[in-house]
Amino acid sequence: MFRRIAQTPNDPTLTILRLVLGLVISAHATQKVFGWFGGPGFMGTVEIFVGIGIPPALAVAAIIIEAVSCVCIIIGFMSRLSAIGIIIIMIGAIVTYVGPNGFFMNWFGQMDPGLEGYEYHLLAIAMGIAVVVRGGGALSVDRIFSEKYIF
Repeated sequence: MFRRIAQTPNDPTLTILRLVLGLVISAHATQKVFGWFGGPGFMGTVEIFVGIGIPPALAVAAIIIEAVSCVCIIIGFMSRLSAIGIIIIMIGAIVTYVGPNGFFMNWFGQMDPGLEGYEYHLLAIAMGIAVVVRGGGALSVDRIFSEKYIF
């Protein structure tokens, strides 16, 4: 079972895709977990999520899934499952928060601060789908496992 999940081609394009997705998501995850890059930190993020109607337990789960998934995507460990986690988080963000704001991000400051559209989220979903379908690619822990047939 694990070998099927880890199986991935030796494709450098997938590595680039996986690394970019992981690094971009990690910037957002560190805002939520540590308050880096002007983020609200863990408790602040939970409060924001609760303020828009998300139960506290689900808010905590979303923060943890985003943080763990981005680390795993970056190193290429369980890339497919990690990508599914990111896809779920992005769909949740569209449904609960950014969807009503329209497609475009707030490039020109026309929306209130903190509001944006869902174009970024769609890109992350598409990148995640590519990883789910094809795997983590070259230079991934998954690739090492699929070559060595450890599991």
